Amino acid sequence: EAPHHGAPGPLDLFERAGVTEFVEGQRGPGFRLARFPDGALVSLEAWRDRLVVVNFWATWCTPCTVEMPTLEALWRAYRDRGLVVVGISVDRGAPRAVLEPYVRNLGLTFPILLDPDMATARAWRVTALPATFLVRPGGEVAGMALGPREWTSAEMRALLETLLPRHAPGHAHPPPDPAVAAAPAGVGPGPRP
Repeated sequence: EAPHHGAPGPLDLFERAGVTEFVEGQRGPGFRLARFPDGALVSLEAWRDRLVVVNFWATWCTPCTVEMPTLEALWRAYRDRGLVVVGISVDRGAPRAVLEPYVRNLGLTFPILLDPDMATARAWRVTALPATFLVRPGGEVAGMALGPREWTSAEMRALLETLLPRHAPGHAHPPPDPAVAAAPAGVGPGPRP
């Protein structure tokens, strides 16, 4: 078997980052959950134009706590480029007395949603914690990681760079894509069928 040279293929990027790739392109089950601490209802649909890192966790889960600082660092590094980290707590009953000091001590600023009866976790077929899903802009699940990951590793960043939206959301007029601008009408990169 001849070694291949050049840039790693997408599959290699998933493998190197420790993420199981979903090739089918299934959509993540929608959710509407209360945000901590204000209780506002938030849906996955609200972030449909972004790359969403959906992390299921609990305060009693030690591996979850270990990976939290890397999720926070990922959020801070990429939120202006169209990435959202959302932590879904499955702590039974969503105890404010437990969640408040946890979030404060870890300095978490990304959105925390509450799934106290684990209905959303079950819909996403979560079998262990932490469980993290990468949801492409548009809502298709690109892959999942079971167990803690180093979310700011070079391997993870290389993978996420390929999944980020082409234009950071929030810009009224994204810059023209040079490949599209140079191509005659009807030719060039566009949405895949």
